[in-house]
Amino acid sequence: VIYPPHSKLTDKEKTNICYLSFPDSNSGCLGDTQFCFRFRRSSGRKVSLCCFLDQLDRDLPVYLKKDPAYYYGYVYFRQVRDKSLKRGYFQKSLVLISKLPYVHLFRTMLKQIAPEYFEKSEAFLEAVCSDVDRWPPPIPGKILHLPVTGIIMKLRIPTYRDKPGTTPIVQNMHQADAQISMALPTVHEVDLFRCFCPVFFHIQMLWELVLLGEPLVVMAPSPSESSETVLALVSCISPLKYCSDFRPYFTIHDSEFKEYTTRTQAPPSVILGVTNPFFAKTLQHWPHIIRIGDIKLPGEVPKQVKVKKLKNLKTLDSKPGVYTSYKPYLNKDEEIVKQLQKGVQQKRPTEAQSVILRRYFLELTESFIIPLERYVASLMPLQKCISPWKSPPQLRQFSQDDFMKTLEKAGPQLTSGLKGDWIGLYRHFLKSSNFDGWFRSRQKEMTQKLEALHLEALCNENLVFWSQKHTEVETVDLVLKLKNKLLQADREQLPVKTDTLKKLQTHINDIILALPDDLQDILLKTGTT
Repeated sequence: VIYPPHSKLTDKEKTNICYLSFPDSNSGCLGDTQFCFRFRRSSGRKVSLCCFLDQLDRDLPVYLKKDPAYYYGYVYFRQVRDKSLKRGYFQKSLVLISKLPYVHLFRTMLKQIAPEYFEKSEAFLEAVCSDVDRWPPPIPGKILHLPVTGIIMKLRIPTYRDKPGTTPIVQNMHQADAQISMALPTVHEVDLFRCFCPVFFHIQMLWELVLLGEPLVVMAPSPSESSETVLALVSCISPLKYCSDFRPYFTIHDSEFKEYTTRTQAPPSVILGVTNPFFAKTLQHWPHIIRIGDIKLPGEVPKQVKVKKLKNLKTLDSKPGVYTSYKPYLNKDEEIVKQLQKGVQQKRPTEAQSVILRRYFLELTESFIIPLERYVASLMPLQKCISPWKSPPQLRQFSQDDFMKTLEKAGPQLTSGLKGDWIGLYRHFLKSSNFDGWFRSRQKEMTQKLEALHLEALCNENLVFWSQKHTEVETVDLVLKLKNKLLQADREQLPVKTDTLKKLQTHINDIILALPDDLQDILLKTGTT
């Protein structure tokens, strides 16, 4: 069943959803299981260019921006014994498909609606959809109240202006409210400590592997463990965006199976979460494999575990651990391990452990990225180089050698006490898709800033005076260029003050009114649609 019925999915998308909505038979997931998957949108689809979500996307932190090429599937699967059925089991999945990566929000929502849906029927889904129709737009930074089946979820979507690592608290409503409300502490975060617990001693090495976009496989006993671990890995380099593909749950039926498991070329830069034992054989040529047992919160401190050699990974029965021959660039930070071990001994709540771990990853990522931010900011031309009568100047080229020279005085040592081969880590990172994605978005921001400064420079000129000294042809050319500038500012959402745009529009009108009537008529009609 697809709901709402008018939703359009291609046959390929339907097939992918069907296979990804159920655990592999070997997982033996009895009872209720929740997990998430991610799949490619079919290429024939029209992507709505000026979609409402795209405007909201601007205010999101980079790691929460939606990727137009992918959908997320959020699954609630139930498998219970039922003698009245031919197979002896009731097996059903309710799946929510969205472009938005708000894992915690949709997980919470499914927890509310799926059990009731299994008891009732499709009419119940209709009621849920009419609730969702009443939801306000997902505006970042606002406190949102989302009604669903008699309760109200209260949450806030982060914005790019939030200080990284801080989550403004959404308070629970007073009991005086007529409806039961539920305040969500986050829309997108997973329980980081629980996910990293099985590979506790290797968190820093895993951070390096994710940062460098290395091919990684997570082999887990069930889709919930594989999907949570993949999502935790992707989020560990936040506020950097992980720019390669990642699949929280991947099966042998996936349309990209051949592409990702071929041995004719090197494994792609992708993180896969798998549960089928077949993958132990198919992916044994991959350079980094994380093998996870059942995720349980440790009642005791995990024992020190060495990184295992890849040749020892022959089957999915192999012991949990990290199988790789990778040598980390940075020395191990013993302090974080001690801090988390102490937390385990003192029975510190897992939420508190996750906060410590998230802060550790954030500080590590920021120490790494600040020198790059500083160098890239220096590629911006000086404001005095911006002339209203010339095109905006270009950014200077990124030079790896020049950047490396800055590290001696302004490198990560200013904010991190970690020793090791930082230079080697940067060299490797500059070849990765994560650097490419980060640099492109910086380039775009800076180019837009230059366009905005150019617009302001134009506004501060006496354009009417200029037009009186030039021919009609040159004046008409200027008017058309200025109109294009205004359209571009709107289309690309340039960081320009509204007053500047109004001032420019006034300049245009004044120039047109100084021209002969026949030209006025033509120019007033041009560019207004």
